[in-house]
Formats: sequence, structure tokens, C-alpha cells
Amino acid sequence: MKSPLILAFAACAALALVPSTASAQRQPPTPDQRLERLEKQMQQVQRQVFPKGRPADTAGFSDEPAATQSSVVTLDQRLDALERQMTDMLRQTEENGNRLRNLETGIGQMKTDQEQRIQALEQRMNAAAPLAPVETSPTQPEPATPSAKPKPSTSSKRTAPPDASTATAAASDPGEEAYAEGFRLWEAGNYDQAITALRAFTSAYPKHRRVTYANNLIGRALLDKGDARAAAEAMLSNYRNNPAGERAPDSLFYLGQALTKLGQARQACKAYAELDAVYGAKIRPDLKKLENDAKAQAQCS
Repeated sequence: MKSPLILAFAACAALALVPSTASAQRQPPTPDQRLERLEKQMQQVQRQVFPKGRPADTAGFSDEPAATQSSVVTLDQRLDALERQMTDMLRQTEENGNRLRNLETGIGQMKTDQEQRIQALEQRMNAAAPLAPVETSPTQPEPATPSAKPKPSTSSKRTAPPDASTATAAASDPGEEAYAEGFRLWEAGNYDQAITALRAFTSAYPKHRRVTYANNLIGRALLDKGDARAAAEAMLSNYRNNPAGERAPDSLFYLGQALTKLGQARQACKAYAELDAVYGAKIRPDLKKLENDAKAQAQCS
């Protein structure tokens, strides 16, 4: 049996060792520990940056036989530099990740906006109810002066040549003359002036039979001057507001032309399909030929 005095000394020695152990644990990491930690972190970074293998070793090593004060200072400086570089690399990685997420979000928003615009246009197309056309008098073409020579249009060929009765009608009808003035401006290529004159005509003579002609010609003038989107809106409005009008089939056809210029061939094919479904055999032969050529151009099935 051990003496009580020996046991007391042993307990005091154990208590004396506890503070020294705790103080040893609180000591800062040694250079070797810092190097080992940096090597582990560098290996993690290399696995992300070089997933197919590690790069060639390029770091130099000191050949000094023993540690000196200068070598210890140099080692500390290199360690500090490595830690700063690791911090910068981590920061740049986070910033690049944020930029990439922002780019992905922006691209997703652009796709969503484009799909919404396409869906809105499809809804406007589908909203045009396919009403059966009523019987009308034989279609009379746009008037033109005998000396005027048709000017090639960028949208399509001029349709429906003039007849001999338009000059007499214009002389006795001021509305007819107002429309004829707008037509002559369009035929001469003065599209802005033609649009102004035709809109003034529709405002002054809203019940005139040439209103459907004027609205259709406004759309064609917009298409000829390169404003395909405004032309599509004008053509769709003329067709929907008066589907029984004499130029409603033309507006439906040129709506397809405007959509083709906007790069929406599928929507253009829908416009041509509605033209066939609504007007069928009543489509003029010259317009039907233009429609067949347009379908082939848009690759409609």
C-alpha cells in the first residue's frame, strides 16, 4: 500500500502538467503545420482547376544544410505570400461564380421575355375569329393615273391593275379622290406622305367603301419602308375590324409577309392557313399565286 505522502506528490505533479499542456495547445501553429495546411488547400484548388491531372512542379526549394534566422524569415514571408494568394484565389472564385450566376439569370430572363412576346402574338392571331365572308360586289382595284408607272415594291409585286371606271368615280366622289391621292403617293414611293394622306382619308370618310383599301395600303406602305412590326399591327387590325372588307384577304396575306420579315415563319404560315380557311375559293387568282409563292418561301407544310 502506497504512502499518503507519495499520493499527494503525484496529485500535485498531475495538476502542474495540466496548465502546461493547455498552454501548449494554445500556441500558434508552427511553420510546418502552416505548410501542411497550405499544401492541402492547394491540392483542393488543383483538383478543381486541373481535374485531369496536376501541373508540373515549378516551385524551387532551398538547399541550405540547416535552418538559419534568414531562412526562417524567408519561409515566413513565403508562407504569408502563399496565404494572401490563396485568399485572393478564393475571392476571385466567388466573384466569378457570382458573375456566372448573374449571366445565367440574364439569359433566362431574355428567353422568358422572348417566349412571352411570341405567345402574345400567337394569342392575337388566334383571337381573330374565322368569320365567313359575306357576298360583296366584284372587287375593284386601287386607282392609278394612266401615265403612272408602277414602281417595284420591296414587299411583293403590285396586285390588281386599275380599271377605267376609277377616273369617273374620283371626279364625282371627293372621298374617292382623297383615297386616290394617297394611292398615288404610295405608288411613287413617298410612303410617309402616303400614310398621312390615307389616314386623313379614313378619318374624314370612315364609312367609305375604300376605307378597307386605305387601311390595307397603310400597312403595305409601312412594310415597304421597312417597319415590319407596325405593318403587321396595321394588317391585323384591318382584317379583324372588317373581315368582310374587300381588302381583308390582302391584309391577311401581307400580315404573313410582315411576320416573315420579322423572322417568324411559323406565325406567317398560320396567317396563310387562316387566309385559306376564311376566304377559300373567293381569293383573287393574283393574290392566290402570291400566297403560294410566300408559302414556299416560308416552308409552310
